[in-house]
Amino acid sequence: MKEATQQFLQQKDQLFEQRKREILNTPDQLVIRGTTYYVCNGGDDAADGKTPETAWKTLKRVSEAYLNPGDGVLFKRGDLFRGMVMTKPGVSYGAYGEGEKPKFYGSECSLADPALWELYNEEHHIWKCTKKLLDSGTLVFNGGEFHSRKLIPTYKNLQFVCREDESRPFIIEKEMTQDLDLFCHDDSYLTRIPSKGEDFPVPMFWERSFCTLYLRCDKGNPGEVFEEIESVARTHMFKVGSNPNVTIDNVCIKYVGMHGVSAGGYVVGLTVTNCEMGWIGGSIQHYAGTDPNYPEGGRGTVTRFGNAIEIYGGCEKYTVTNNYIYQVYDAAITHQVSTRSKCTMTGIRYTDNVIEKCVYGIEYFLEQLDGEQESCMDDIIMSGNFIRLGGYGWGQQRHNFHTPALIKGWSYTNTARNYTICDNIFDRCAYRILHLVALKNEYCPEMYGNTFIQHLGGKIGQYGGNETAEPENLTFDETAEEKIHSVFGDQTANVYYIK
Repeated sequence: MKEATQQFLQQKDQLFEQRKREILNTPDQLVIRGTTYYVCNGGDDAADGKTPETAWKTLKRVSEAYLNPGDGVLFKRGDLFRGMVMTKPGVSYGAYGEGEKPKFYGSECSLADPALWELYNEEHHIWKCTKKLLDSGTLVFNGGEFHSRKLIPTYKNLQFVCREDESRPFIIEKEMTQDLDLFCHDDSYLTRIPSKGEDFPVPMFWERSFCTLYLRCDKGNPGEVFEEIESVARTHMFKVGSNPNVTIDNVCIKYVGMHGVSAGGYVVGLTVTNCEMGWIGGSIQHYAGTDPNYPEGGRGTVTRFGNAIEIYGGCEKYTVTNNYIYQVYDAAITHQVSTRSKCTMTGIRYTDNVIEKCVYGIEYFLEQLDGEQESCMDDIIMSGNFIRLGGYGWGQQRHNFHTPALIKGWSYTNTARNYTICDNIFDRCAYRILHLVALKNEYCPEMYGNTFIQHLGGKIGQYGGNETAEPENLTFDETAEEKIHSVFGDQTANVYYIK
């Protein structure tokens, strides 16, 4: 084991920046065998979309278009699009022209407008947005220079109450104590659907849940203080569903409070390449149930969510490669499912991605319920990824600080075969680097050639079967290299410690 000197860390920073630049400047190489359609800010939805001169204008037009497998939709570089794209089977989505990747923002408008804010409480510098908006995962100021701390109360007895003390009502003026604190208020829809044995009304969040945003801004009207304000809005960006053979290439997806690319059911051939994705997630998923990151709470406790690229359910030929992903509330990349019937996940490739400041770099799990035994993950390769600073981003606004991992497999059944993790760089995590647990040791990945960098006293993580007991969460100490060789099985690992 070697010391990660300042010079060594600078070299790794330079490598990371080099890889990031390469991804941000990847040329357009999509091959479209069918009809190509073009979209630009200066376009016209009434046009045919088949040339740059007759391009469409909006994402709504793209979502409603009748497209055939093999067709492609290209968005003009340098342009900014707001809304959501409903993808079509077999269709590719990419870029054309010169300049930066086309940008896709989840928020419906910029909030850097003084007219959108009115003073709510002068003494505590609290401002209210005059426009009702979808629940916000956070607010991002000046392109990421600052961001909000989102306040999340529990909801009980028909009122919001403080999470740490449910006997205390949540009063905005008392709880918004820091500059840029954010609270999104919406209890317009209530449900009594029982959960966890408890039956009382809680707010119901869905695609039409519009909130009142309250923001503490000590320097004055937010629209005057900041040049840019984007809400990480509760929406998906590219909604794939179970559509087969969808490709998303060379686009920039930002400020999306749910998932940047959302797929589920049984998904074949999803490919995401050469994209930039940042400031994803953090919106409220639901109040119904117990928040896994705040297990002390019962029904009425809120759960937040949001991944950059997700398949929930079965999948086949799932490829995510050469993407730059950062500042995600949950996972940069994930395949996951909880199932009572047979579900297979095969042909998964996560390669050459550059990931930083996400709570999970890569997340996966196969939770087999009620004795289900036929499900399996097969033919999985995670290789050449540079994943760093897990849990150091805005997403770690959680009550549970023991969550972050650069690869997070949780502790489910996770039946798997032909599963390999190799030649990655794992560079620091606020908690454990790896969480690789399954019912049986044979379901865990083969590992080789990975680089580990961590602070002394931090965590390497967990590896192995939990059929009889949960594997030990290993500490990154003077024996870390030996542990990685013997427990994780990575005999060719390169291990570096930071004093």
